[in-house]
Amino acid sequence: MNSEQPPPPPDEGDARGTPVGRRVFLGTLGLGALGVVTAPSLQRGLESFLAGAADKDPTGLTGLLPNGGGFRYYSVTSSVPRRTAATYRLTVDGLVDRPATYTLPELKALPQTRMVRDVQCVTGWRVPHTPFEGVRLSRLLDAAGVRPSARAVRFTCFDGAYSESLTLDQARRPDVLVALRMRDEDLGHAHGGPARLYVAPMYFYKSAKWLSGITVTEDVEPGYWEERGYDVDAWVGRSNGRDDEPTH
Repeated sequence: MNSEQPPPPPDEGDARGTPVGRRVFLGTLGLGALGVVTAPSLQRGLESFLAGAADKDPTGLTGLLPNGGGFRYYSVTSSVPRRTAATYRLTVDGLVDRPATYTLPELKALPQTRMVRDVQCVTGWRVPHTPFEGVRLSRLLDAAGVRPSARAVRFTCFDGAYSESLTLDQARRPDVLVALRMRDEDLGHAHGGPARLYVAPMYFYKSAKWLSGITVTEDVEPGYWEERGYDVDAWVGRSNGRDDEPTH
């Protein structure tokens, strides 16, 4: 990237989380290196420990580890409120005939789709063969009754800051989910739970965490990172004109 481009999004959020001190940074790198050299089990233990810490108070520490589970734990806000199975709600509104509000148990009761894809970050890191499971977004749109004037879908999040958008055709693809599970486990807070958007054929910054609202609109509205200079149509492989085919 040249100097005229904005800084790249880390895809799991902005790096404006809690600062990490130099001693913690060096100590974490040292422990991570030790895990790589001595035993994979030690490395996995370190990853589990830091992932658990991130789930309680995301700091980004796992992003400092070599092979730290592949994911980084960041948010674009200083803190993110928590939602549980009892308190979580997902609204579907806008240009629809039947606006709806779903609880987490209601989303889990709908037919679930599981897919295993590589997660690709626009900055270059990749997590191969990552299972996601959830409700196809097209099912929620069909249930709401999208009006003829609709052309796009906007997504908002309960962190109060992040947003994303897709065209209606993109949103109806079979490889776009409201994801409830990742790696065969319920989505934890650090990974955007209880529910997140998962747009399999696009770079991961399109897969908004902490999803709370789906609004059908006339036009695509730039999301958090698009407002900072990034592509609205963030297809993986965009540079060579390739759109990965959906899984049916």
